[in-house]
Amino acid sequence: MFQCGRFAATVARWFPIVNISSAIFDRSAPDLASCPDESLPEFAFIGRSNVGKSSLLNLLAGQENLARVSKLPGYTKMINHFTMNQCWRLVDLPGYGFAHVARKESAKFNLAVADYLQQRPNLRCVFELIDSGLPPQAIDLEFVQWLAANDIPFVFVFTKTDRVSATKVQANIAAFTERIAAWFTTLPEIYTCSARSGTGRRELLKVIEEEIAAAYAETGSSPGSPQKSPLLAQATGRKQKAGKNHRHVAKITRPW
Repeated sequence: MFQCGRFAATVARWFPIVNISSAIFDRSAPDLASCPDESLPEFAFIGRSNVGKSSLLNLLAGQENLARVSKLPGYTKMINHFTMNQCWRLVDLPGYGFAHVARKESAKFNLAVADYLQQRPNLRCVFELIDSGLPPQAIDLEFVQWLAANDIPFVFVFTKTDRVSATKVQANIAAFTERIAAWFTTLPEIYTCSARSGTGRRELLKVIEEEIAAAYAETGSSPGSPQKSPLLAQATGRKQKAGKNHRHVAKITRPW
């Protein structure tokens, strides 16, 4: 136990998560096959269009214009990869629920996202973004149901907490968790954030730090080692817990 904890602490020093010194756009992938190699851990962000995803990614990266913030909901149409500190990736996934594209094109990139979430071996955790100012939305509930049915590891991030009262935020979170409680033996972790005030940044980066430490501690290897990436080994952390925490949930016919 001590060795594992010591190793995790060493990994944390290798990965200066909170102090991001390098944030570089890698590529926009139209499908899973076009994504970068699988050597780095990835953390994907997704939510209903206009939930504040791009603003949150910029906050985490510490760069105002890393992910493009658009006034048009549904601007992101591809799987966008950003390499952080040359050792892990943020992944910006297309928002669901609204997009300024034809229905056929919308279905196409939704399927690409589903392929990525189900088949990407180095995906460590999904950050499911929910607008804290709204009551439970059907499309958010459907997507969470799909994540649970497919045993995909994720945490909740309730965004835009600066725009409504704390009382309303808590009421909306309580209403949402009540609607989904039957799908889990243990609810996924819940975080709140505001891209305007910066609240929640450290907590979300801590989730990433812990997942990276868990991945390398499982194999005892180190970042940059020439051997095959430990991220492709047996699942650890939230990835391992997902299958245990999600109850049997009926499959839905579409990703969301």
